[in-house]
Amino acid sequence: MTAPQDGVVWLRPEYQGRQGELVTLSDGARLVGVSKSAVSNWQQRHQNFPKLVLITGSLNKRTKWVVAAELVDFAAAQQNRRNAPRTGHKTPPRPGAEIAAEQAAHHEAMLHTLTEREQRQAQALARTRAAKRTAEKKLTQARTRLAAEIDAVARLGIPAARTTITEKENRT
Repeated sequence: MTAPQDGVVWLRPEYQGRQGELVTLSDGARLVGVSKSAVSNWQQRHQNFPKLVLITGSLNKRTKWVVAAELVDFAAAQQNRRNAPRTGHKTPPRPGAEIAAEQAAHHEAMLHTLTEREQRQAQALARTRAAKRTAEKKLTQARTRLAAEIDAVARLGIPAARTTITEKENRT
């Protein structure tokens, strides 16, 4: 590696004077028809990615250069690898009967859970209806007592009391 001069670092000095053979990583992405992030991923993940030849720019904005022919060859190898039949990593297909049995078991479990939930809700509804009937009975009894009290006060001949009680009754 040669010493940096004006933000230029040659990592492969044999290419000095042969800059026409070099391409930046972003231009190389366009050259091989992939995104810049694909080239960046290749560089990070593959040890056989073409070695950088040149780095230019400041510390904050560096431009990396590689040999164009090496990048094209690497991209072709990646494409061939992608199109090759996959072997060894794929799990064997499961029989349809096994899948159907698992689905049936799942649906049976769901049905059991929902049936239990339905029973709990039916019991809760029955309790609510019983409580409602009790409240209605108590309301009827309270209204009967109130009416009896109003009649008793009216028989005693206290008109102001009757009016006050009647107004309260009408508000409820």
